[in-house]
Amino acid sequence: MEVCIFFLYAMILLPGIAASVHQVKSFLNHTAYLSCYFPNSQKTDIKDLRVFWQKGTDEVVHEVYYGQEKLDNLSPKYINRTKMDMDRWTLQLLSAGIVDEGQYTCIIQHRDKGSPKVIHTSECFLHIIANYSQPEIAWLHTGELKPNEYLNLSCSSSGGYPEPRQMTWLISHGNTTRRLMHHMDVSQDAVTKLYNVTSKLNITVPKNILTNISCLLHLGEQLGSLVSVPLGIEIQGEEMEQVKINFFGPLIAVIVLITLLLGFVILKKNRNSLPTNQSVSLAV
Repeated sequence: MEVCIFFLYAMILLPGIAASVHQVKSFLNHTAYLSCYFPNSQKTDIKDLRVFWQKGTDEVVHEVYYGQEKLDNLSPKYINRTKMDMDRWTLQLLSAGIVDEGQYTCIIQHRDKGSPKVIHTSECFLHIIANYSQPEIAWLHTGELKPNEYLNLSCSSSGGYPEPRQMTWLISHGNTTRRLMHHMDVSQDAVTKLYNVTSKLNITVPKNILTNISCLLHLGEQLGSLVSVPLGIEIQGEEMEQVKINFFGPLIAVIVLITLLLGFVILKKNRNSLPTNQSVSLAV
């Protein structure tokens, strides 16, 4: 840890060497690439340099001691997890996890006459990303949904990182779309540190028109959004049932009337033909 203290002291003595903090993103359990951003304009031989990577103020991540990798000062959790690409001055952090998220500093010293001098420092902040599952809408309503009843839905997504910003409900009727932002319940797994999120919706749905409902999970700046498969609902109102009754009622009455008229005509015709048949029989 003495090495870290020396480097931090050197950085204080040489303000302005470190540039702004570079933002780096890496997917969970993938390799993270942390660049030193060292131009090496003097073409200095690596054998004349000491290169250190440290996290925060007390963890040595990687050390190259005048051309040779050195493990003596490394934090135990980084042993066998790092590699240095000297051509690109980039540290490879293998199988990056959520615990690896944070700020890293690259410090380069040049061996010159006397004590080594810090000639370059750079800082980067590592962000870990884990993909959320596609948001899924679940039907919480029991039984058949009737007109003027409240529709209860939930939308959930799981296994992601970092914590999302919000979840929005999209409700469409024809050419009109409404956006509703309800409370989002967030939980984090104690072991994996991954997040699960759920939002609930409780609304009435218009009658006799198709309603499409989706939920949109906002993951944050530069991470985009995830949208669920839309849920389509159409509730048949009482007035529609009344229209059907009004339409089929007269139709049935007409059919019954025609049937009665035909029956009457046939019966009358049979009665008129009966005396003629009897007279013919007597004549014989």
